[in-house]
Amino acid sequence: MGPVEHTLFAFMVGLTACGLAGSAMELISGRRLAFVEPYVSPAHVLRSLFATACAGPLMFANEALHAWRQGRISAPALISCGCTATVWALALGVVLIDIASRAGILLGSADFSA
Repeated sequence: MGPVEHTLFAFMVGLTACGLAGSAMELISGRRLAFVEPYVSPAHVLRSLFATACAGPLMFANEALHAWRQGRISAPALISCGCTATVWALALGVVLIDIASRAGILLGSADFSA
């Protein structure tokens, strides 16, 4: 695969992870995904960090669309938010691929022979 295919693959991995995490979080809580309680809380910093890292691009896109519908941001600002969410999903995909690669190397180097 070339660099374009690698980039698209990383983006799709990140987008899939965001979608799965965001949908699971919405199903569990019954609320729209956003940067508010119960997803992000100063009382639960690690949980908030994990939720934001995994489903952050969708949270950001939801917040931007909500603000645009209310007229609080302009169309260029919405496009900027969409680009930011896209880059965020790509970065998440790169991180997840790296984690999976390192886990595969660690599991592959183990000797399971009896």
